[in-house]
Amino acid sequence: MAVKNAMETLPLINKLLDNDSFQFKVVTKDWHPHNHISFASSHPEPNNKPFESFIEMKNIVGNKPHETMRQRLWPDHCVQGTRGAELIPELHIDKADLIVEKGSDERVEMYSAFSDSFGNLTAGKGGVNHDLAGRFRELGITDVYCVGLAGDYCLNYTALDSAKAGFKTYVIEGGQRCVDPGTWIDVKDGLRNGGVQVLGEDSEQVQKMLVA
Repeated sequence: MAVKNAMETLPLINKLLDNDSFQFKVVTKDWHPHNHISFASSHPEPNNKPFESFIEMKNIVGNKPHETMRQRLWPDHCVQGTRGAELIPELHIDKADLIVEKGSDERVEMYSAFSDSFGNLTAGKGGVNHDLAGRFRELGITDVYCVGLAGDYCLNYTALDSAKAGFKTYVIEGGQRCVDPGTWIDVKDGLRNGGVQVLGEDSEQVQKMLVA
């Protein structure tokens, strides 16, 4: 799914992937079945439109169908086995230690690499192939730096879940672009309120990482 100006983030993201001082590098990607609940095409009512329409989604995966939330509908994207689900060749994927495929359960949305939209954290629930928090704990990781797309969805919820899981979490602002760019100010406030530090690309902390 296209995000405006997304390629502008690539130089920074590749510099971070190339930095050998990071203990463990993770790349995530959506890996949706063709009938995923978030696709407007899965809800054939004539008024359902990608980006514009919403449905009420039930927490079926967590066996709590009485829990519901409002789910935005998207165009079909990142469908398993298609070119649209591939990571772009310009990304330095060979520097990644782990690739997380998420959103493979057609019944529930999964923006975060840690949990689905209802907070089901266990690998397999919500359709994720790795228990990322568990892996980080096994490795003794304490600090997590997040970049990527989209700033108002997958990056946002991944960073918030990382902080909830007990990791000191940072988002590097220059390494993101939003579906709705005008929301970024509010997203940043939400990240900070959730215990995530937002760093500018020109900050001393980030510049040290880029030259390491």
